[in-house]
Amino acid sequence: MKRAGVGPFLRGMLVVTAGLTVSACGGGLFSSPPTAFDLTAPRDFPSSGRAPRGQLIVVEPTAVSILDSEKVMVRSASGEVTQLPDVQWSDRLPRLLQARMVQAFENANRLRSVGRPGERLAADYQLLTDVRAFQMSVSGENVAEVEIAAKIVSERSGRIVAARVFRVRVPVGAGGAGPAVAAIDQAFGRMVTEMVLWATALV
Repeated sequence: MKRAGVGPFLRGMLVVTAGLTVSACGGGLFSSPPTAFDLTAPRDFPSSGRAPRGQLIVVEPTAVSILDSEKVMVRSASGEVTQLPDVQWSDRLPRLLQARMVQAFENANRLRSVGRPGERLAADYQLLTDVRAFQMSVSGENVAEVEIAAKIVSERSGRIVAARVFRVRVPVGAGGAGPAVAAIDQAFGRMVTEMVLWATALV
């Protein structure tokens, strides 16, 4: 995980837990903008033992409106959803996820080509994803939760070749927003590694 450039000011909401206290951030004229964080695309993948094959389009993930933003979300044990103050993602979450998933597939070097829609790629398949959870959850313990549903669709027939739901949970260490964002990034890294290995075995 790495820090990126900052974006527009976001208001924080108060979330109090046993291990983490998140204070509301002010909205004054001279308030500092939130720190923006990037996601890390994994680089280390086991060798597939074969030459790269298949071409894949990674479509921007879908997400409910609360996740379709730059906000870093927190879900309480009661189901209330707020956001971590003073931090945000470096881009809208679906667009950031798309960019890092493409990068992960490229790092794995298991496909002949991978890209986004509109890049004139003569793709064999599309990867469609839906973000179901991408947050810190606070209950008995604080954990980062990433859950993304994925489908591989044949470009030729339009049929779904395979589908799977990826779920990863990582404990959040004490210390505020930084460890929470780091744990979410770690959960994303594990999730996208599983997704790349799964998808490239089918393409």
